[in-house]
Amino acid sequence: MDLNGPTLPPRTVAQSQSEMTELILPNDTNTLHNLLGGRLMNFIDLVGAMAAYRHARSHVVTASMEHIDFIAPVHVGDLLILKSSLNRAFRTSMEVGVKVWVENTLIGTHHHVASAYLTFVAVDTQGRRVPVPPLQTETDEEKRRFEDAGRRREAREVEARRRHIPKFEPASPVKR
Repeated sequence: MDLNGPTLPPRTVAQSQSEMTELILPNDTNTLHNLLGGRLMNFIDLVGAMAAYRHARSHVVTASMEHIDFIAPVHVGDLLILKSSLNRAFRTSMEVGVKVWVENTLIGTHHHVASAYLTFVAVDTQGRRVPVPPLQTETDEEKRRFEDAGRRREAREVEARRRHIPKFEPASPVKR
């Protein structure tokens, strides 16, 4: 098998898009009754992983969560809507974009409250990297996001070299 993945059939963005909805309850919030940032990050990681799983058709691990923007607070009783899409597939990793909205169910309004980019790595059951299918873009927006993901990856690699950070290697699975 070619490790660059060309033998794998390409998949479209639509084939991996995922959506998740959560009702925000008091246990999810801080003393101001706003959703905890860490809890939102957990939700973002989950919906991002769903898109990566669907694209890779293998186990995935989170390599990074970056450029998360908390735009507006989320309150108790709000309905949180998270949507994820693959932005780009590389050899064994994928960038996923996540957008988060809040629906006020009492008045029926929606507003954007957060966005993030995550990188996932596809792995086998032994924790070794495996190739992922190429991403086939279809719309102008998907093509723009594909190109933007390439630029973000280049910037991450430059920063990692500057800081002497080794490339992410998934941990071996725990023996039971």
